[in-house]
Amino acid sequence: MKDKLLHYVKETLLFLLVMTLLANILSLYKSTDLNKKPLFLHELSLLDQKEYKLPSEKPLLLHFWATWCPTCKLEADNIQRISEHYEVLTIAVKSGSDEVIKQYLQERGFDFNVLNDTEGKISQEFNITAFPTTFIYDKNKNLLFSEVGYTSSFGLYLRMWWASF
Repeated sequence: MKDKLLHYVKETLLFLLVMTLLANILSLYKSTDLNKKPLFLHELSLLDQKEYKLPSEKPLLLHFWATWCPTCKLEADNIQRISEHYEVLTIAVKSGSDEVIKQYLQERGFDFNVLNDTEGKISQEFNITAFPTTFIYDKNKNLLFSEVGYTSSFGLYLRMWWASF
């Protein structure tokens, strides 16, 4: 019995390792066409009509997502956690009116900064083809990391910590 259990634990760990490796390879492949230029957004109007100015001398996590995206729903808690410790700007792409997105956020208890990209124009400027897509910029707004697909809280914290130097 103990040998069987140990076998299943090993198989499960191997499976998780292989899946993580494949997910990272897929993300790397999908991120090759993303806009790698320094961040060009400046002053923006958020859902709550507040003007948002990119912070100077601080790293920034820029996250593209959609209310209709199942992976985005899974990752949203991670984005919320990161937003409590680091500068985060999210862009909801083709997700409906400001009121629809506000309701979506309120029902789930999220309060991170959101810009509504109703027509997908901003996401096109970044060459986004899959959601979620996350960019991490250093304090000078140069791109350090880009990720397509789900990213764990640990992975986001680690990248933001790295971007802080």
